[in-house]
Amino acid sequence: MSKKVKIYTKTGDDGTTGLVGGSRVKKYDFRLEAYGTVDELNSWIGLLRSHHLPEDENTYLIQIQNKLFNIGSRLASDKKGNEFTLSLSVKEQDIVEIESAIDELEKNLPELRQFILPGGNTVVSQCHVARTVCRRAERRILEFSEHAPVEKEIIKYINRLSDFLFIMARKLAADNGFEETPWKH
Repeated sequence: MSKKVKIYTKTGDDGTTGLVGGSRVKKYDFRLEAYGTVDELNSWIGLLRSHHLPEDENTYLIQIQNKLFNIGSRLASDKKGNEFTLSLSVKEQDIVEIESAIDELEKNLPELRQFILPGGNTVVSQCHVARTVCRRAERRILEFSEHAPVEKEIIKYINRLSDFLFIMARKLAADNGFEETPWKH
C-alpha cells in the first residue's frame, strides 16, 4: 500500500460497507458472509503459524494467507472492482500446487481407515478448527455464488485447502508423537 490507511472512516455507521469498485451493500450481505469467513479463516491460519512449525510448512501457510487475501479481494469486488482485482484470481496452477502440498504432507502418514476425532495438542486442534472454518467459508462462498458469479477455481481452492488443513493436522500429530483417536460409533 502506498498511502496511509485510515482505520475508521465512519462510512459503515449506517450498516453498509463499500466493495472494491465503489458500490455499497449491507454488512450482512451474502457477499460479506463469504469474504468475512475467508478473513476469519486467514486469522485462524495466522494463529496456527504462531506455533513453532517447520519452516517449509510455515512458509507455505504464508502463501496460503496471501492467496486467501486475494480470494477475499475477488469476493469483495463489484462489477467495476472485478477489473481492478482480476490479477488476484485463483489459477488452476494454485490448485495443482495445493494438491502437491497435500501429497507431500501425506506421503509418510499411516493410511486412514476410519474417521478420527480432532485433537492431540493445541497446534493439531487449531489445524482442525481452521479446517472447519474453511468448510464454513466454502459453504458461504457457494451460497453467495447463487446470487453472483464466483470463479470455480476459488471454490476448488477452498475445498482443497480444507483437505490440506486436515492432512497438516495429521502430520503435525505424527511429528509430535500424538496418536490419532478413532471415532467410536
